[in-house]
Amino acid sequence: MTTPDPARNRWVMLGVVRGIGVALVLLALMVTEGQLGLPYWSGMVLLAIGFAVAFIAPRVLQRRWRSPRP
Repeated sequence: MTTPDPARNRWVMLGVVRGIGVALVLLALMVTEGQLGLPYWSGMVLLAIGFAVAFIAPRVLQRRWRSPRP
């Protein structure tokens, strides 16, 4: 039995985080268009959170997981 590769797991996690961010942005667009019956402002909040998760969170994780320089 082989041990899981931490680099592969981190790469998968970055993809999952980006996917969640994109899903939040799409949900926010549906809210702002009035398709879900939620207030407009809640769609804008979801939009901001979705963009932060899709663009900022992966960079933060990459910096945290960076191996130290020798």
